[in-house]
Amino acid sequence: MKNKIAQILGFSLITASIVITLIFLVTIIYLIASRGLPVISWEFLTSVPRKGMTAGGVAPAIIGTFYLTIGAIIFALPFGLACAVYLNEYSSKGYMVNIIRMSINNLAGVPSVVFGLFGLAVFVKFFGFGISILSGSLTLGILILPAVISASQEALMAVPYSIREASFALGATQWQTIRKAVIPAAIPGIMTGVILSIGRAAGETAPILFTAATFYKRGYPDSIFSEVMALPYHIYALMTEGTKPEQQVVIAYGCALILLIVVLMISSIAIFLRNKYGSSYVN
Repeated sequence: MKNKIAQILGFSLITASIVITLIFLVTIIYLIASRGLPVISWEFLTSVPRKGMTAGGVAPAIIGTFYLTIGAIIFALPFGLACAVYLNEYSSKGYMVNIIRMSINNLAGVPSVVFGLFGLAVFVKFFGFGISILSGSLTLGILILPAVISASQEALMAVPYSIREASFALGATQWQTIRKAVIPAAIPGIMTGVILSIGRAAGETAPILFTAATFYKRGYPDSIFSEVMALPYHIYALMTEGTKPEQQVVIAYGCALILLIVVLMISSIAIFLRNKYGSSYVN
């Protein structure tokens, strides 16, 4: 009887948690969609800002967000995957490896503004890249690097060891086994982690606050050393700067809706890829 009551209470708690979570999720989506949707138009999506960002569109911010996100993943993916391969395939269990893994996990919990200050000190000042797409992309890349490493490492660990043994039995070297058997089998998990990291990079404000973003820019960036508008920072700036808040707040909700759609699309793609490649691997 006690077990049955405990089970009912457990299911009730789980159900209540799901309902509360969905209520918050639906409320956020409804609030942003109801206030941002009237602003969305073809002109808003494709034109440049005018009149000090109180008219026109946000195309440069959308393009800038795309540049920064792609730059971040180009930087983070090779280093993250290489680090995961080393930790999972080459390193032996020991005190030092445990410290490295613990450091990576702790790095994922560091506030994003700290990464912004790091990017300002290292990429903007020390290397002299200035406030630019390059500095912002590298900073965002370091921000998502722990997540890419963790996701890649978990995907590699999920690959059955029998695949490695079969490859070794055929005479393949360890590197050939990793490159042609282990990594292809782990690609679904790696891709899911990478795409989720892209979603985080696209929505971060603090790391690009000091390294890449500008509030108002006429036209589009012409090189990786150009300042760039970005949706997350643009929302922040619209709500905290400027002299016409009644017009800026409306535009901010439109930008928030665009950013939300981008992040949700990326998450949907991640779920689709995980399910598709996960099923293919199991079968």
